[in-house]
Amino acid sequence: MRSALTFIASIPSPSSGTIDLGPLTIHMYGLMLLAGIAACIWITGRRWVARGGDWDLIFRVAVWGVGAGIVGARLYHLATSWNEVPDEWWGPFAVWEGGLGIWGGIAGGVLVGGYIAHRSGASVTALLDAAAPGLLVAQAIGRVGNWWNQELFGAPTSLPWGLEIDPVRRPDKYLFNETFHPTFLYEALWNLLAAAVLLILDRRFRFRPPALFALYVVLYTGFRFYLETLRIDPSHEIAGLRVNAWVSGILFVLSVAFFIWWQLLRGGRRRRREPKAQPRPTMAVPRGRVRPRR
Repeated sequence: MRSALTFIASIPSPSSGTIDLGPLTIHMYGLMLLAGIAACIWITGRRWVARGGDWDLIFRVAVWGVGAGIVGARLYHLATSWNEVPDEWWGPFAVWEGGLGIWGGIAGGVLVGGYIAHRSGASVTALLDAAAPGLLVAQAIGRVGNWWNQELFGAPTSLPWGLEIDPVRRPDKYLFNETFHPTFLYEALWNLLAAAVLLILDRRFRFRPPALFALYVVLYTGFRFYLETLRIDPSHEIAGLRVNAWVSGILFVLSVAFFIWWQLLRGGRRRRREPKAQPRPTMAVPRGRVRPRR
């Protein structure tokens, strides 16, 4: 009875990662990426314009930064998970099959997008802070693509929200397990919560750019380290720890240290300045007359 209830309450997975519309085949993983990118551009643009910027810069940064981010994300995946790449000539380019590393994507997008912003005379650090919440929302939407591909799930679980995985997608070690931790859902919900936290903090405090971006890295990498302890997909390890866990831990420590030094020790939290008190006016003395002494 318990197993039946668990099965009923579990999260089903799509039978296919594509949708056929006549001669057109839509890869849902790619569609989720595009949706996430669009959301990030919209959120970043609104925040940037509210700070006195213009949409034209956001569009130019997006054109170059998104392309560089996709290339960087794929290169990171090829460097760290080359054994998962399809053994075909088109394997290294098959992004529709999944396989985009967030670390390479953020690095590529920030470097190229920052260069475009710098060439335009804009503040790169201010733009990073404007983009931080949007990046988290984009990552949350992109994780839904992993659900469509039935990939990057966690260890087996009997929890009511366990994710159903087809036998062909399960690791051999867990062939007879039916439901697994939906790590894609955990990360998506966390990213949305973290984005909301950043927006609230940004409204209450004046952060010295790029302190808000540093907080984005702290919030994401802290939870990502935990998720890496749940995931069971193939991964290279160093000293018994997954590579992505090492990257998350190192970035978390560096970002916390940077935020403390940059925002708290060097600059402090900058609240809105109070207007300076005006000096009391003094009475003018007509020329040729002297005030009497008292």
